[in-house]
Amino acid sequence: MAETQQVDPKAERKVARLAKQISSFSKAHGGAEGQVAYLGERGARIVLVGEDGNWGDLVAPTYEIAEKAVEKAGITRHESFDGEFAAKVKTGRYEWSRMAGIQVGGPKND
Repeated sequence: MAETQQVDPKAERKVARLAKQISSFSKAHGGAEGQVAYLGERGARIVLVGEDGNWGDLVAPTYEIAEKAVEKAGITRHESFDGEFAAKVKTGRYEWSRMAGIQVGGPKND
């Protein structure tokens, strides 16, 4: 007997929705690459970096859904967020001030 794989329609809709968002990001930023990070019970985070250096992220309910969405969107997937991939991210004044604020006990309200 052939083994049949059950398809969860809700999961497939989520994959399609995430893939559409990833594709939109990629189109808006001249292409994109991504990395999927496991978040535990919360699911998985898809970090996207555009060719123009802009970045964003999405959260999927499971790691499997995140992987399928990235695959369906057709972008390059990295195993980790380091090296050349991380160097593509362009950060601005906002990100630097947030990072500095976190290091010294939170943002300052001057």
